[in-house]
Amino acid sequence: MNQDQIQAAIPHRPPMLLVDEVVERDAARIVCRKTFRPDEFFFQGHYPGRPLVPGVILCESAMQAGAVLLAEFVRAGEGVPVATRLNDVKFKKMIRPGDTIQIEVTLQERLADAFFLQAKVMCDGKLAVRFEFACTIATLSA
Repeated sequence: MNQDQIQAAIPHRPPMLLVDEVVERDAARIVCRKTFRPDEFFFQGHYPGRPLVPGVILCESAMQAGAVLLAEFVRAGEGVPVATRLNDVKFKKMIRPGDTIQIEVTLQERLADAFFLQAKVMCDGKLAVRFEFACTIATLSA
């Protein structure tokens, strides 16, 4: 999937769209990539002179990949997968400007409108972040 297809699947937009491309996808698993450009807004203050991708941004990237995976469960314009919890978050590697991460999200279980997923973020073949998260389909209102 390219950027247009990703934007058709989820409501996120730059500068908060944190998935560049989908490289693999089936009904229960998705693999995405994101390259962090040196001009990303969060590098201005995290940290000046020694920029580092905030952990929350890495988690958000993975949850957006999960939202793309779950897009088939959402009727057009009627809602979006929204995180309800994160469990067992482990940060293993720092990510810097220019790094490309590979995000793998797997759907572990579905109970009605509750989805339980597992995320793994890799960089240069090394684990950067892993966690489990749950989400539900929420209606977006203006």
